[in-house]
Order: sequence, then C-alpha cells, then structure tokens
Amino acid sequence: MQLKLILCPIDFSEFSIRAYQYALSLGEHYQAKLLALHIVELWKYPFADYAASGGDLANVFRALHQGGEERLREFVTRHCHHPIQPQLKVDQGNASDLILSFAQEREVELIVMGTHGRRGFDRLVLGSTTDRVMRRASCPVLVISKPVRESTVSGRAESHVHRLRRILYCTDFSQNSERALGYAISATEEYDAELTLLNVMDADVHQPTVKERIATYTRQLDKLIPGERSKTLKLGTVVRLGKPYEQIVQYAVEGEIDMITMAVRGAGALDRAVFGSTTYRVIQLGPCPVLAVPV
Repeated sequence: MQLKLILCPIDFSEFSIRAYQYALSLGEHYQAKLLALHIVELWKYPFADYAASGGDLANVFRALHQGGEERLREFVTRHCHHPIQPQLKVDQGNASDLILSFAQEREVELIVMGTHGRRGFDRLVLGSTTDRVMRRASCPVLVISKPVRESTVSGRAESHVHRLRRILYCTDFSQNSERALGYAISATEEYDAELTLLNVMDADVHQPTVKERIATYTRQLDKLIPGERSKTLKLGTVVRLGKPYEQIVQYAVEGEIDMITMAVRGAGALDRAVFGSTTYRVIQLGPCPVLAVPV
C-alpha cells in the first residue's frame, strides 16, 4: 500500500474532525499529500421558496462557495497539529459524485471519511454519502464512525497520532476477500503491527461437526499467507461461530483492534442485503475504523 495522495472529505461534523485527524496521521506516516475537500450541496438550502433572478441566485451560490472556503480554512487551522499542510478544495454539487470524480481525476490512493452511522429505513433506502463513496470508489475507503471526543477539562478536541498496533482482517474465503488481505498485510508491515485473520462460521453448524469445521477453517486461514512471508509477520488466526457482524465486533472489542479490514462489493440490492449488512453493521457498531477495500 503506497500512499502518495489521501483525500479527506469534510462536512464540519464531529465525525469529520476524527476522520481528518486520521488522515493527518496517515499522511505524516506515509509522507503523503493530503487533500481536504468540502462540497456545498445546494439542495440543502431552501431555494424552492425563493423567487429570484438568475443574477441573484448566482450571487447566492457565490456567497455559499466563499462561505465554504472560509469554514474549510478555519477547520484546517483549528484541527491541524501536524507539519502537513493540506491542499484545500471546495466545490458545489452532489457530494458523493464529486468525491468520486475528484478521487479518480487525482488518482487518490485512499479516501478517509467519517460517517454518522445512521441505521434504519432512511439508510437502507437513501443511503449516505459515505455509503455511495464506499461502494463506487476504485480505491480503499477508511471509514470513521465514532465522533471525536472532547476533554471535559479544556473543552478542546483530542488530537494525537493514530498508531496501528493490531489489525483485524475478516474473510469468508471468497475471491472478493483477496485484495483486502493485501492491504491488511501491507499496513501490518508498515506499522510493525499484529495481524489477526478472522473467519466466522454459520451459526447453524451442527454441534458434532463444529470442532472439525473449526480445524478445517483454521488450516485455510493458515494457507492465506505464504510460509516465508508469514514468518516475518506477527500473525494469528481465529475461527468463531455465530453471526458475522456480531463476532467481528466482539472480537475487535476484546482484542483492542485498531483497524478492521474488509472487502466491499458493488451497489446491487441483493449484495447490500446479504454481504453489505455485515460491512455496514461492523462500521456502525465496531470500536475502530474500517478499511473497506473495493473488489
């Protein structure tokens, strides 16, 4: 994983603060350039009830754009405690479309963004900006679902270098998981971290065959990384029984995992209902960021 250019979309929420801190930390570690992007989504403003000439609307749009630029500069100044000086960009339009096109045009290697982690009917039907970016991006997306915490003493947001000590890779042994494994290994080597390979078996496995299945899947996990390379990694394998998202989240909490790596597939309805539900729930309920690798 060679990171030369990192894109961090910012909507000024507390989730954006934490995502931006992660982006800064990664940029410093990899000596990569950082792009901070804010999108002014005009549909959020009540123009429908405002009768105006084209010239008036142009002035309004210009004012919104300038306001976005000012807020972005203030945001970066307030939350930047690293030697990295990000490039700032403000645009108008649909957030997910512009993030994706910008990432493609600039050949971004990683997108780091926060998500409000909404659950329920609105997320299933409408989705979120992070959802659409994660499923359509050609590069990995590091999703931050926890807001930044503030010190009750100083009232200032916490800021520190994010150290990857323990990385969790989740696999169902499909070909879709292979690319995600490459990123997990690369990050493990880069940070001299511990890597755990995790597979979750179906909960309906009959009890007499559980031990046999666990042994079989453990051997499969052992074969995922070639022998010589596995000797240079701090490597562990785990097979669990139950619902995938529950077991992944539980292990991440127990193992004090710093980053979960998972493959994510396209935007089809069936995929979202089956595989996507695991990814979404891990992002929403997990204790750490999730690196979603497209396949």
